[in-house]
Amino acid sequence: MNRPLPVAGTAQVRRYARDLYRGHARMFQAAVGLHLLAACTGLAGPRLLGELVQGIQDGARIAELDRLALAIAGFVLVQAVLIRFAHVASARLGERVLARLRERFIARVLSLPLGTVEAAGTGDLLTRTTRDVDALSKCVRFAVPETMIALITTVLIVVALLVLDPLLAAPLLVGVPLTVAGTRWYLRRAPKGYLRQNAAYSEVTDGLSETVEGARTVEALGRQGQRAGRTDADLRRSWIAERYTLHLRTVWWPVLEVSYVLPLVITLLAGGWLYLRGAVTLGQTAAAVLYVQQLIDPLDRLLNWLDELQVGAASLARLLGVAADPPAGRTPAREPENDRIELRDVRFGYVAGREVLHGIDLTLEPGERIAVVGLSGAGKSTLGCLLAGLHRPTSGSITVGGVPLGELSPDRLRAHVALVSQEHHVFAGTLRENVAMVRPAAPDPEIRAALAAVHALDWVDGWPAGLDTPVGAGGRLLTPAQAQQVALARLILADPHTLVLDEATVLLDPRSARDLERSLAAVVRGRTVVAIAHRLFSAHDADRVAVVEDGRIVELGSHDELVAKNGAYAALWHSWQGEDQKERAPQDAPFP
Repeated sequence: MNRPLPVAGTAQVRRYARDLYRGHARMFQAAVGLHLLAACTGLAGPRLLGELVQGIQDGARIAELDRLALAIAGFVLVQAVLIRFAHVASARLGERVLARLRERFIARVLSLPLGTVEAAGTGDLLTRTTRDVDALSKCVRFAVPETMIALITTVLIVVALLVLDPLLAAPLLVGVPLTVAGTRWYLRRAPKGYLRQNAAYSEVTDGLSETVEGARTVEALGRQGQRAGRTDADLRRSWIAERYTLHLRTVWWPVLEVSYVLPLVITLLAGGWLYLRGAVTLGQTAAAVLYVQQLIDPLDRLLNWLDELQVGAASLARLLGVAADPPAGRTPAREPENDRIELRDVRFGYVAGREVLHGIDLTLEPGERIAVVGLSGAGKSTLGCLLAGLHRPTSGSITVGGVPLGELSPDRLRAHVALVSQEHHVFAGTLRENVAMVRPAAPDPEIRAALAAVHALDWVDGWPAGLDTPVGAGGRLLTPAQAQQVALARLILADPHTLVLDEATVLLDPRSARDLERSLAAVVRGRTVVAIAHRLFSAHDADRVAVVEDGRIVELGSHDELVAKNGAYAALWHSWQGEDQKERAPQDAPFP
C-alpha cells in the first residue's frame, strides 16, 4: 500500500498566506486600493439614478437632469478604468505568488528522498504537480482577486444602503441567517471533502501509471482483469468523493440563491409601502432597490468563488505538504572535514518492520577502491543507494568527514558523493545544457574537457551544431553509450570525491561496454570508488572487497586475502571462474 505524501495543516496554510502577504505587501495594498476606489465609484450610479428619478417627479429642469445623466456616465467610465487597472494589479500579484510557490514546490520535489517518492507512488506526486498546481493557479489568478473585489463591493453597498436610509437596509437582514447557516454548513464539510477528492484522483493516476509502465508484464502474466478491477475500484472511490462535494454544492447554492433574492423582493415591497406613507422618497426607494440589485452580483460571485477557494485551499495544503521546509530543529550542516565516509550500525528497510540491511559497519578511506559483491537480493544496490544519499538509514549513521550525510543539501551532497547507475536520462535541450546542468555557469572549454575525458568529443565535433545540438525529446536521439558518456561528463564537472558505481555498463552491448570502460576509467581516476559488482569482474583489482549476504557484510578484505580464507567470497570467485568464458560479458574496468 502506497504512503501518500504529507498534507499541510490549516495552521501551516494560514502561516504561508501571512508570509505571502508580508512578502508582497505593497502589491497587495495597491490591488486592494484600486478595487476599493472602483467599488466606491460604482456606488455613485444608483444614488445619482435615484436623484434623477426624484428630479423627474419633482419637475426639475432639463439642464439639471442632463448634468445628472452626464455624472452617471462619467462615474461609469471612471469605474471601468479603475476596474481595468485593479484587475491588472491583481493578476500581477497572483502571478508573483504562483511563481514563488511553484519554484518552492519544484525545489522541494527535486530534493525529496527517493524512498519517500517510491513509498508515495508516482500517482500522488504526479497529481500534485499537475491537477493541484492547475487548481491553485486558477484560484490565485481568478478566485482570490474576484473574492476580494466582491467582498469590498458588498461591504460598501451595505454601508451605502445604511447611509441612504436604515429602514430600506433592514430587508437585508432577512437573507443573513440563510447565508450564514448555509455557508457554515458548507465550510464545515468542504475542506475534508476536497482533500478526499484529490487523494482519490491521485489513486486513479497511480494505478493507471503502474498499469501503463508494466503493460508488458501485465500482458505476459494475463493480469488484465486484475488491473482493470483495480482501475474500476479507484474510479468508484473517486466518483464517490466527487459526488460528495457535488452534493455539498447542490445544497449550498440553492440556499444562497434564496438568501440574496429574497431581500430584493422585500426591499421593493417595503420601499413601495414606505413611499405611500411618506416615510421615504421615490428617489430613495429607487436607489435602494438598485443597491440591493447591485448587491446580488458581488454576493453571488463571492459565494460562488468561495467554492473555488476551497478547491484551491485543498490544493495548496497538498502542495505545501511537499514543499514544506526541512523538519524543525535541523541545523545547517558544517562542511565535512575530510573525504572519509563512515557507516556505523546502519539498518534500513523499505517497509516498516522488514529490514534489508542489518547493522552495516564500514569505513571508506579517501582514494580507496572497494568492490561490494554478493548474490542477487543480498542488499548490494540498497547499500549503494544509502551511500549516495538516495535513501536514509532507518537507524545508525552515515557520515562524510564527520558530517551526517542526511544533513547535507542536495547540491552539497552531490559535490561529495555521486551514483553512476545503469539508468541515465537525456533532458530536452542542447547538449551543452545537458552536460552543464550540474554547473550551469561552466564555460565551454570546461564542458569540452569533460566530454574529452570520457572520449565523447569525437562524435560531438562530428555534429554540425556541436554543443548547441538539440538532444532528448524533439532533438537528436543519443545511443545508450552516448547517453552514458553525457552522464559521466556531468560527473566530471560536478567533481565529487566519491563515486558509487552500480553496474554502469551492464545493460550495454559488448562493443559499447568496452568503449565506455575507457570513459569510466577517466571518471574514477583519483577518486574513492565503491563498485557494486553483480559480477566479479571488478573485484580482483579492488583495494578491498566487501561480501554482502542477507543484508550483512560477512567478509571484508583484499581479493587475495578472501580467496585464501576460503569463505563466501572464495566460493563466489571459484563459481565465477568456472563459468564459460565465451558467455562472459566484457570485463568492467572501474579501477584504472
